[in-house]
Amino acid sequence: MKITRRIFTAVFACFAFCAAVSAQSKFEEVMARGTLSGNIQLDAQLYFKDSLIGSPEVPEKFRSNSFAYLQYTNGKFTLGARFEGYFKPMLGYDARLDGWGVPYYFARFSGDIIDVTAGSIYEQFGSGMILRSYQDWNLGIDNAISGVRAIIRPYKGITIKGIVGTQRHFWEHVGLIRGVDLDLAFNDFIKPMQDWETRITLGGSFVSKYQDEQLKLVIDQVGDELVPFKLNLPKNVGSAAARLNLESHGFTLSGEYVYKANDPSGENGYIYRHGQALLLNAGYSMRGFGVLLQAKSVDNMGFRADRAEKGNFGLINYMPALTRQHAYSLASLYPYACQSLGEVAFQADIQYKIKRGTALGGKYGTDLKLNASVAFAPERTDITSSTGSLKPDAGTFGYKSRMFHMNADEVYFIDANFEVAHKFNKNFKMTLMYMFERYNQEVVEGHGEPKAFIHTVVGDFTYMFLKKHALRLELQYLHTKQIEQDWLMGTLEYTFAPNWFVSVSDQWNVGNNDKGRRLHYYYVSAGYIHDATRISLSYGKIRQGIMCAGGVCREMPASNGVMLTMSSSF
Repeated sequence: MKITRRIFTAVFACFAFCAAVSAQSKFEEVMARGTLSGNIQLDAQLYFKDSLIGSPEVPEKFRSNSFAYLQYTNGKFTLGARFEGYFKPMLGYDARLDGWGVPYYFARFSGDIIDVTAGSIYEQFGSGMILRSYQDWNLGIDNAISGVRAIIRPYKGITIKGIVGTQRHFWEHVGLIRGVDLDLAFNDFIKPMQDWETRITLGGSFVSKYQDEQLKLVIDQVGDELVPFKLNLPKNVGSAAARLNLESHGFTLSGEYVYKANDPSGENGYIYRHGQALLLNAGYSMRGFGVLLQAKSVDNMGFRADRAEKGNFGLINYMPALTRQHAYSLASLYPYACQSLGEVAFQADIQYKIKRGTALGGKYGTDLKLNASVAFAPERTDITSSTGSLKPDAGTFGYKSRMFHMNADEVYFIDANFEVAHKFNKNFKMTLMYMFERYNQEVVEGHGEPKAFIHTVVGDFTYMFLKKHALRLELQYLHTKQIEQDWLMGTLEYTFAPNWFVSVSDQWNVGNNDKGRRLHYYYVSAGYIHDATRISLSYGKIRQGIMCAGGVCREMPASNGVMLTMSSSF
């Protein structure tokens, strides 16, 4: 009853917020002049204890994550608010999310020259390596900045952004973030360049954070003794970035460099070394062919509103992982996330479509994808501290390193995969994929095997019949002699387009795990889709592991239970 009352109160507050747009008009009149849109989602699970897979006892038995977002638009004005309710967060989400309220709300005026937002703000400067505030529901991340943002476009091709505010930290706000960004599209405001086929864009950013914590007591080891140190921490930490983008006749070339002043934190062991990152991209695309080459060097680029925070929380910036984001379950069983403390990474992605009417292309053509990525540890030289310790100690500069200097003997991650997709006729299509992976579990997960060699094969087959009916069979096999050894997975999905679907799947650890058992992770799901509304009900077991999206990962505990998901937008 208390939960129902809380939900009703929060939803009522959202509507009242929209009604306050004009104090001189009735709510119905305001709605008639503008548009109301939004979306809602509910994820809930009933948990069962399963000692075989390590699923824990959940005292509440039932947990749920939910949100409801409303947005009102009237000409150049927009108002929005989002209710969130975590009635005990589902397993895998941080316990500090527990609670409910309206943590996200804003008012915005969007004109041709000036665009101003007050309230909760999502923003990204450049590639995000200096600033990215965003929300990812599946990862439980929301680092919105609560404050004011102004976007000024004084002339075509010139964009200036300024932002100031505090960062959301679960149900509170921490730090003070200030930033400015300049973007110059030369072809738009320089007349002689307007007819060029080559387009040039230059950008620059500056972001600083303020945290009112000046002294920090740390304990370091000098020889056989534990020695306390009191550190004088900087209250203001600045970061600057420059970027360049060139496009011409299908070619693209871009780069961004970020420098961060010394920022002692819990993540880097409270050392006073600066941070820097360089991201380079080169690509070419034409009809039926595309290639992308990327290189990245990162050193000590953890940048947080709260220097004591670790993991995915409190991040001001975003370090992209130069790896393919796999959709198939076994191919994503051991994913990789960028190591913000330091890595040197490369990626090559090639896509080619064999033409229709050829022997290999057939009637519909054949799509080929080749992707390879690798990440190394950076090469570093430790600096002997004044206390005599030979390791990077708290309160020291830490170490010496240079951009793109890597330790070739310490590989963090390798992923080489090849995919073929072919449509044989209007009813039958097939996708085949092979992936080789070298996975450093010790670095990525903080424990385990430093050298795991993994081979994964995937076959995905879809057959359409009776016009709107489709049957999809997905078969996967993963082989490794390390970690949990071999896995098999099969999925059978039947779709009654456009409304209904049902699927059954099973992940089987055919290699013995550390308990000497061969485990099955079966999963049954059914759902209904109507326009923008989707409802699904599932039952099954979920393996303990890591879930990633866009190179950002979170730990997933093992679970056994019934899951309900509902989402709708209007």
